[in-house]
Amino acid sequence: MVRWWGMARALLPDDLWTEIAPLLPPPRPRPKGGRPPIDNRAALTGILFVLRSGLPWEMLPAEMGCGSGMSCWRRLRDWQAAGVWARLHQVLLERLHAAG
Repeated sequence: MVRWWGMARALLPDDLWTEIAPLLPPPRPRPKGGRPPIDNRAALTGILFVLRSGLPWEMLPAEMGCGSGMSCWRRLRDWQAAGVWARLHQVLLERLHAAG
């Protein structure tokens, strides 16, 4: 049995998530009765897994608890438009600089 959650946790450790979470915009309002959006951490874990593994978005394993691949892809697109990746890049550079 593959242990997806252990692999997912390794992609996004708690200390890194603590730095990334404030950079993410709040979820967009949903129409009444719409499906609730997936959690930001789950979406980011799914994004990292697909980008690292090279799997197609639609093959993201449901067992990981990251929502569908298309939900993760849409979040990636929305965060790109919101400038999240540029801010994250700066945070990671600062983190590396502090580590020497």
